[in-house]
Amino acid sequence: MSKTLVAFFSASGVTKKVAEALAKVAGADAFEIVPEVLYTADDLNYMNTESRSTVEMKDLNCRPAVCCKVADMSQYDTVLLGFPVWWGREPSVVDTFIDENDLSGKKVIPFCTSGSGDCAGATERITALCKDSTVVAGFRLLADVSEEDLKNCVAALNI
Repeated sequence: MSKTLVAFFSASGVTKKVAEALAKVAGADAFEIVPEVLYTADDLNYMNTESRSTVEMKDLNCRPAVCCKVADMSQYDTVLLGFPVWWGREPSVVDTFIDENDLSGKKVIPFCTSGSGDCAGATERITALCKDSTVVAGFRLLADVSEEDLKNCVAALNI
């Protein structure tokens, strides 16, 4: 039987709520991607060109340090990778997670929490970063997604 991990980064708590509900419905383990230095409201001010998040997102090679890695990634066949959409893609801290955890041979399924954006840009970047994985087209979940919708999502993903 395959084992699934829902790995997620959440800056405001929205993605965390959705990811934990998704993990529960999928019978998956959950792992929160936590940056070593947490983001403050000032760091997340996208209107400020000098804010931490803006500076990080302008540098495609930026890899903010994270607190920890998954203890045993080899036990998972599928990784659902969740995040808010920042500047049309996944936050750089998610790229750190990808670089620091061996996703080779795994099915990687990006999902984002966004009121308006989708995962297209993120899926393209994640596919490039996960060269030895099978990356499935990403999908978007709203903050108020229902348990029924999550069950339908899991069934459609065949996990």
